Amino acid sequence: MSRFQPAKLCVRRYMQAMETATASTVARVLAEYTSDPYRWRGVYPFREQSSSESAAQTFWQPLMQSFNQLQRREDFFIAGENMHDGEVWVMSAGNFMGLFDADFLDIPATRRIANLRYAEFSCVQDGRISQTGLFVDLIGLMMQAGVNPLPPSTGVYYNYPGPRYHDGLLHEDANPRESRQTLDLINAMVKDLSELNDSGAMDCPPEILARTWHSDMLWYGPAGIGASYTIPRYQEQHQLPFREQLGDKKFEGHVCRFAEGHFACFFGWPNLSNSPLGGWLGLPGGARHTQMQVVDIYRREGDKLAENWILIDLPWWLKQQGLDVLQRNRELRRGRS
Repeated sequence: MSRFQPAKLCVRRYMQAMETATASTVARVLAEYTSDPYRWRGVYPFREQSSSESAAQTFWQPLMQSFNQLQRREDFFIAGENMHDGEVWVMSAGNFMGLFDADFLDIPATRRIANLRYAEFSCVQDGRISQTGLFVDLIGLMMQAGVNPLPPSTGVYYNYPGPRYHDGLLHEDANPRESRQTLDLINAMVKDLSELNDSGAMDCPPEILARTWHSDMLWYGPAGIGASYTIPRYQEQHQLPFREQLGDKKFEGHVCRFAEGHFACFFGWPNLSNSPLGGWLGLPGGARHTQMQVVDIYRREGDKLAENWILIDLPWWLKQQGLDVLQRNRELRRGRS
């Protein structure tokens, strides 16, 4: 049996069981596939949970009570060894899709199909999931419900496609040489950006990006930022506003980083820290140094990166500055009632 097959099989069985779970059974299902102790990390307001029961009560039960006929529509499924400590992780990403029939976090239900972008990282040890990192794009869901808590974005947000060649579901293990090449490229890219941050530079010469990215790169950012296409438009519509309007940028590391085949991914807790100077996301600056939790998923084509899917816990980043977009939505809805 290939090296990552036991972990992949564990996570696939977990996902199959969750597909038929309900709000009343999900705690039992989650307990069956997770270890004790179990660590769950999620976006604001869910944050950190220390048991499968609390993860079910905090996140899964409210989600399943709000979304009827909930499905996991998967674009990525890869596994690998965490480059930091050798743990085996499995990553699944795509959309949770269902009928948005009841309010979720006071985001108003639409009674229509809704997609909630997600990326779920599972650390598998001794046949059970010992850690989970589950990121969802809550601002994207708010926008589908007609609630946009942020000014117009620099990129365009829509229901993003999966990888160009529809080859992101690696149920069989990929060639380790391909995985190593992808991880080496990711590490080179991270090193380039970290050195820019350490230097204090507020811009990024395009030739630095061209070392590791194709000129026609696709960057699929979270709601509030949006997507960009090609290096020039990516710099115009995301990278340069990010670099110029956020100060004290520091790379904080990753919980896990791994690659399989032409794909790679990571998430941090946090990845970055920075201080808003004013202008980014169309918002004023603040005096607080804030943490940023991010997921990145990459596709390599040849010797360069071609596509990048990103989730950022923007509600948590804003909460640290005193702006709770979920609470503000609640207050506005109460004011209309």
